[in-house]
Amino acid sequence: MSDAQIQGYARALFEIARADGTLDEVEDELFRFARSYESSEELRSTLSDDRIPAEKRQSIVEDLLGQQATSTTTQLVSMVVGSGHARDLPAIVDRLVDRASESKQLAVAQVRTAVELTPDQRDRLKAALENATGKSLNLKTTVDPSVVGGVVAIIGDDVIDDSVRTRIDQLKSRL
Repeated sequence: MSDAQIQGYARALFEIARADGTLDEVEDELFRFARSYESSEELRSTLSDDRIPAEKRQSIVEDLLGQQATSTTTQLVSMVVGSGHARDLPAIVDRLVDRASESKQLAVAQVRTAVELTPDQRDRLKAALENATGKSLNLKTTVDPSVVGGVVAIIGDDVIDDSVRTRIDQLKSRL
């Protein structure tokens, strides 16, 4: 899919979620689904397999998201998968997140942690990252057990890696 088509899909998803009044929630749900999609080879191959009928792939999406996401999110993912563009879902969602953040005059901070953060931890992390970067942020978190502990944050071109895994790797290289 071309960049223009990805932008077009992202714009359409953004407008649908905004018109529905659920942009913040849908944006977060789509982000988490896209990261899950990227990290699961089985999910990627199933949802992008053209040999599986579109209705079956859409049914899989509906079963996966079910009660865990808004109906708007489920319908949007189902639409992208049904149209045969599942492979482009992460790129589409990333553009939607960028568009939503720009509309709120925020920079996107993609943060990976080893465990799910509590709301208080998210708030404190967001405040610390905003203080460190001098930017207002739209914090997007994902759980990545390979981080082991600490956080890895990507804000634009800046990477802040304060993970246990990196510290261990640094110690290994010193020894």
